[in-house]
Amino acid sequence: MKVAIVQLNTQEDLQQNLARVRHWVARAADAGAQLVTLPENFAYMGEEAKKRELAEWLDVSFPGRILATLVECATLHGVWVLGGGMPEQNEGEPARPFNTCVVVDPGGRIAGSYRKVHLFDVSLPDGTTARESAATSAGSEATTVEILGTRVGLSICYDVRFPELYRRLVDQGARVVVVPAAFTATTGKDHWHTLLRARAIENLVYVVAPAQHGKHPRGRQTYGKSLVVDPWGEVIAQCSEGEGLVVARLDFEYQDRVRNSLPSLLHRKLR
Repeated sequence: MKVAIVQLNTQEDLQQNLARVRHWVARAADAGAQLVTLPENFAYMGEEAKKRELAEWLDVSFPGRILATLVECATLHGVWVLGGGMPEQNEGEPARPFNTCVVVDPGGRIAGSYRKVHLFDVSLPDGTTARESAATSAGSEATTVEILGTRVGLSICYDVRFPELYRRLVDQGARVVVVPAAFTATTGKDHWHTLLRARAIENLVYVVAPAQHGKHPRGRQTYGKSLVVDPWGEVIAQCSEGEGLVVARLDFEYQDRVRNSLPSLLHRKLR
């Protein structure tokens, strides 16, 4: 599988953000990617009130602007597109939409979706505060989807700190896990690589992590360093500064060799 990780610097202008998505998906397809992954908040980063207004139903028969862009990109270029996190309408609580990762296949169908389970409610030493739960509802289900014959586990950003989620994804057959993110610069410089490599090593999976980079509205700054980690914990691809993409080949025969030589998943005692 050839997978592209797209690194974005998303702002408040939805139309401009979606234009950047179209640009980078086209570039990724030209580079030979079969699966193109976009970071969390790929369509919008800004005021929570505006995010609520932009929330959409996941219905390809009547798509909103965000979902329509994912469908357009997938069908136009004949690729799988993973939208790493978008506001999804919440019928039970409209003021708190879900933060949802959506996978669209080359035929324009939704192959799967995942609602972020762990919400980012923190006060960091540098003064950064976040209360994602104030404007976002949490999901409750671990989700995998089959892409190009391979089971892929879905997660979003803060989820990476909770290894039990990834064990469940592996129990569901995941050989790849995606971690689209808008990781803060403060935590990213110390934890981003370490956490992603840990999730790869302990689960013997490929980790694909497209991320936001740079300055955003409301004083937010994200770390970037979008990357792909192999099952041995080696970083095999990483974006540089600013917007961009890299394409990596996921070698499942190599993954089989690693799992056979170090069968730690078979040695588990506590579940």
